[in-house]
Amino acid sequence: MKIIIRLRKIIALIILLAGLIVLPHYLEFHYQDLLIFLIVNVLVVASYRIVTLTGEWSLIHAVMMGVGAYTAALLFKNYNAAMWFTLPLAGGAAALTAALLSFPLFRMTQFYFLIGSFAAGEAIRLTWMQFIFPFGGSGGLSGIEPPIIGSIDFMDPIPYYYLALGVVLICLFILYRIENSKIGMTLHAIHWKAPLAESVGVDTWRYRALAFIIGSFFVGIAGALKIHYLGTITPNQFGIGFMVFILIWVIVGGYKTIYGPLIGVVVLTIFDESVRGFGELRPAIYGGVLIISILFLPLGLESIYPKILTWCGIGSNSSDGPPP
Repeated sequence: MKIIIRLRKIIALIILLAGLIVLPHYLEFHYQDLLIFLIVNVLVVASYRIVTLTGEWSLIHAVMMGVGAYTAALLFKNYNAAMWFTLPLAGGAAALTAALLSFPLFRMTQFYFLIGSFAAGEAIRLTWMQFIFPFGGSGGLSGIEPPIIGSIDFMDPIPYYYLALGVVLICLFILYRIENSKIGMTLHAIHWKAPLAESVGVDTWRYRALAFIIGSFFVGIAGALKIHYLGTITPNQFGIGFMVFILIWVIVGGYKTIYGPLIGVVVLTIFDESVRGFGELRPAIYGGVLIISILFLPLGLESIYPKILTWCGIGSNSSDGPPP
């Protein structure tokens, strides 16, 4: 049975990858653009889930993406650094920022950590707005270009899509391996049984900080990916509005498994395009979707598949409790 299940997963993965490879060739230019930002946002929510594994939810993740984006932009503007250098350095800058912020932030927990992370993020974002040098002030920076490889034009959305897809898939694989490693199991244990974990010698502060640093590293890479394609960067791109979207993607998709946030960002991006014509009513529509999701799908869209299996008598819904 395990072999059959694994074979099905492999077949599904191959079909998904094939679909991702051919998809941009059947889309108009606008939707090719949208597909690139969707791929980047997949990495954003996947990295945010690592932070939530310990049970802590932060409001600084969007700003950490901005740290990576500004690092990439400044390296390109000042040193004409290639994207192959800016990507890891952007992740490193975000991770270093997270490491420094861990000392004050992780003295707090739950609601206080949430508010503290918001305050720290706003302090960083307002710094970008206040200093014209080197951050460009509220107007930000422009003229950031994608990489150059021979005759490949990465200003064209299709080549850049494949580049972003490759980077994101590598990052997702690493995040998946981390979650299924000893570190990931420890993070889960801290979430569900923190006192018990401490009683056997687990340094919960260190592991919470580690989750924060890992998540920040990968969202920093996402920021660099986005900004090299977009070409411009402003502080408002990483404000509380974008952070709210991240939270909605994760909550609606579900956060018990790595697949939940990915489902959430894909479904809600498609939904967002379908309601674009409603203009200023879109935030209200999103709010309604969030309320409906919390009321009727508290475990997110990812809980639908186990429920279907349960109703069919094929499996049991084991997503209500901690992982084994």
